[in-house]
Amino acid sequence: MKYIGAHVSASGGVQNAPLNAEKIGARAFALFTRNQRRWESKPLTAKHISAFRQHCRNGGFQTAHILPHDSYLINLGHPQAEGLEKSRRAFLDEMQRCEQLGLTYLNFHPGSHLGRMSPGACIKRIAESINRALDQTQQVTAVIENTAGQGSNIGHRFEHLAEIIDGVEDKSRIGVCIDTCHAFSAGYDIKTESGYAKTMHRLDAIVGLSYLKGMHLNDSKKDPGSRVDRHAGIGRGTLGIEPFRRIMQDPRLDEIPLILETPDHTIWDQEIRLLYSLEDKIIVTGQ
Repeated sequence: MKYIGAHVSASGGVQNAPLNAEKIGARAFALFTRNQRRWESKPLTAKHISAFRQHCRNGGFQTAHILPHDSYLINLGHPQAEGLEKSRRAFLDEMQRCEQLGLTYLNFHPGSHLGRMSPGACIKRIAESINRALDQTQQVTAVIENTAGQGSNIGHRFEHLAEIIDGVEDKSRIGVCIDTCHAFSAGYDIKTESGYAKTMHRLDAIVGLSYLKGMHLNDSKKDPGSRVDRHAGIGRGTLGIEPFRRIMQDPRLDEIPLILETPDHTIWDQEIRLLYSLEDKIIVTGQ
């Protein structure tokens, strides 16, 4: 079964996120558990935690289908000590918030070397940052998101994801989230049938599909290999509708959260219905 949702607003408190997900007919959702534009945020209150959990139960949302995202300010591979320590503190706070809410995942962008260290050294630093957070928490899995490869960002190659995972000590609490726009912009051909099959084969061979904990479903405004992160609505960009049909018909992608981050939140309910309409015929691509 497919679980489609969107990165919904938590404005007014995290307890509002599952309510907003229900309004658009979602079976899964993502959210920010704190203000993503600030380093410091107020602690979660017992009232908001209790309401969040209750609203998730009422809406039928299971923790395996909720994919919170951390702040975009965080850089777990920061080349400078002050920036690295600040990022590590914020990341740990994000992990602890997920624990408080009873969630099992935290999705994050791996980091950037900022042109001041080698990609390899940055990858090792990211893995070390993850290890530190896992050592201080218990139930939350750190879910690395692939990137488009803008600037000095790490994570646009599957090999980067695999190297980070290799450096994480507790393999039971590490995973990946694949963003379709990012993958396409990074040069992975998921547009054609053969390209989709090859990409999924490479993901399995290099990273392992057992580590795939979720996906972000976004079309792209840019051409393949552009390494520019610009999301478009489903079927309204350079990817087109067919890659999403393959995703919806691929049983290997059942039971994980499939999250929209498309730019027009007013049509998320329509995009969710569109995606479910593509499920008709079950196929197995690239196996």
